[in-house]
Amino acid sequence: MYHPPVPFEFIPQSVPDVLLVRPRAFGDDRGFFMETWRRSAFAKAGLPIDFVQDNVARSLRKGVLRGLHFQKGPHAQSKLVRCSVGRIFDVAVDIRGGSPTYGSYVAAELSEDDRAMLFVPKGFAHGYVTLTDVTEVTYKVDAEYAPAAEGGLLWNDPTVGVPWPVREPALNERDRKWPGLSGLGPA
Repeated sequence: MYHPPVPFEFIPQSVPDVLLVRPRAFGDDRGFFMETWRRSAFAKAGLPIDFVQDNVARSLRKGVLRGLHFQKGPHAQSKLVRCSVGRIFDVAVDIRGGSPTYGSYVAAELSEDDRAMLFVPKGFAHGYVTLTDVTEVTYKVDAEYAPAAEGGLLWNDPTVGVPWPVREPALNERDRKWPGLSGLGPA
């Protein structure tokens, strides 16, 4: 009996519940094919997620930082993040009240060449900085965007200490003004 190869490898990270997901690509001289999501494979890995919205963010230059964002309360989102064009430094910060890893982060470089994805569970602030010109990030979420539930964490909060690879990123005004970890209420 033929058993198709496992389409994904799920790699635990230093903060529980955050996973690096490596999809298996099947290539030949024409290019490659790969799955970026399969409900049954994720459920078998302990992630019974039902994604309801797909998002794409395109940045036109190196050093664009987007984040650190999250959705509060019943609108909290789990995300599956992938860099489909270019390369990013991707970050997830644990903001789950009462978590033993509260304030800890996971950082991973995602790129079109590596094809890895980062699974960011509910209760994490998420953001990334572009490492190449012309970068495209695609991500799935399991709850629709709710503007009134939007929250953020200051990207360079020293109590979190993310080692961003860019000293002076291009930020929008909103991302410059998010509170630090000590100023966050319940996520």
